[in-house]
Amino acid sequence: MRRVLSADWVLPVEAPPIPDGAVAIEDGRIAAVGRRVELGTGERFEEAAIVPGFVNAHSHLEYAVYAGFGDGLAFAPWIGLHIARKGELAIDDMQAIARVGAAECLRSGITTVGDASYSGAAATACAELGLRATVYLEVFGAGTDQIASRFEANRDRVSDALSERVRLGISPHSVYSASPELWAAAADLGLPMMTHFAESEAEVDWVRHRSGPFAEVLPDQFPAGSIRLLAEHGLLGPQLVAAHAVHLADEELELLVRHDVAIAHCPRSNALLGCGIAPLAELRAAGLRVGIGTDSPASTPSFDIFEELRTAVSLARARERRTDALTAVDALELATLGSAAALGLAEEVGSLAPGKRADIAVLSLAGSPYLPWEDPEVAVLFGGSPERIVLTMVDGEVRYKKGDVEWHEQLRRRAASARRRMLSAGPAAVAAAAPR
Repeated sequence: MRRVLSADWVLPVEAPPIPDGAVAIEDGRIAAVGRRVELGTGERFEEAAIVPGFVNAHSHLEYAVYAGFGDGLAFAPWIGLHIARKGELAIDDMQAIARVGAAECLRSGITTVGDASYSGAAATACAELGLRATVYLEVFGAGTDQIASRFEANRDRVSDALSERVRLGISPHSVYSASPELWAAAADLGLPMMTHFAESEAEVDWVRHRSGPFAEVLPDQFPAGSIRLLAEHGLLGPQLVAAHAVHLADEELELLVRHDVAIAHCPRSNALLGCGIAPLAELRAAGLRVGIGTDSPASTPSFDIFEELRTAVSLARARERRTDALTAVDALELATLGSAAALGLAEEVGSLAPGKRADIAVLSLAGSPYLPWEDPEVAVLFGGSPERIVLTMVDGEVRYKKGDVEWHEQLRRRAASARRRMLSAGPAAVAAAAPR
C-alpha cells in the first residue's frame, strides 16, 4: 500500500531541501521524494519538516536511567562508581532500562542506533519497540575466555531478538580494558565492531605511559594495548567504529585513516566528563567516516539528538574559532548519512532517497522563533527537540507518535525501580570512587 507524507519542507540530506515536499512510501521503503504537487498531499504536516530518521552512532540504551550518577567525578572514579552501581541490577532490570532508552531515542526522531551493550538487553528492547540497531555486545579482560563466558552467553540469550533490523556486533570495550588477545578473538568472529578510543587523559596516561589514575585500578599484569598495536596485528579496519577519539596523536589519526576506521563523535559526553573536545574538523578533513552519538545518560543528560547536534556545532566553532567549522547542513549530515556510513548502513538508511528504508521523522516548528521559514536546515537544527517530534517511522511503520504517552510512562515506572536499587549502593560506591 502506498502512503504519502507531505510538509512545508522535505530535507533529503543527499539533495537540496524541497519546499512543499512529499515522501511516498511503499512496502517499508521510500518509493519517491519530490514536490507535493507531484506526489500528492497524503498526510499533511503544517509548519513542519520531514527528515531522515536520525542515526545515533554510539549509545548505551541500558544506562537510560543513570542520569547524574557521579557528576563532577574525574573519569576513572566515575567509571568505578558506574561499575559498582551496575552490579546491583539483574537482567530484567537491564531490559526494563533499555526499553526506556529505545523509547527515548524514538521520541527524539532516532530510528537507528549503534549500541554498546553490556548485557545484550538493548537487542531485546530494540526488537520490541521497532528501533533499528546494531547491538555490539561488550567484552572485557586480559584473556579470550570472555568470548565463551560472556559474548556467547549474551548472544544466546538475545538470539530471538536478532533480525535484519536488529543485527549483532561485538565491542572490545577499549584498548585499556580488553587485551590484544581478546581483540583478536573478537575480530575473528567477523562481526561489526565498536570500541572506545582516546576518550580521556586518564586513558592516554595508562596506554602510553602506564601511569595516572588507571594505574591504581588496573592490574599490573594487564597488557595495555594501543592503536598502533592493534594496527600491527591487523585488528583495525572498516568494520570498526571508534567512539570519542578526543586525544589522538598524529600517528594514531594516520592509522585510523589508513585502515578506514569510523568515528562516533560524542561531544556532550566528552564535555561533561571533562575529557575535552574532539578535533572534529581534523577528523572530517582527514576523510574519516564520522557520525554523531549521544552516548548515554550515564555521562549526558539524555538521548536528545538535537542537543547533541547543537553541542557539536558550538564546540566545533569554539575550537576552530570559525562559524563555518560546522554548519547546520554539516551537522544534520553527521546525524543521518554520516552516522549511517560509520555503521556501514549508508546504502539502507541516513537519507531520503528512493529505494532506501522508510526511516523517517516529522518535526513540527509550530510556535518556534524559526517561523516563517528562512533556512529549513538551520530551523531544524536549532529549533528541534524531542517535544517537537510528531512522528517517527521505521521501515514505514509508526514507532512513535506525539501524544501516545501512556506506554512510555509504563516503561519509565518499571525502570525507576531499578534506579532506586542502584542508588541503594550509593554510600559505599561513592566512598570507593571518591578521589583520595
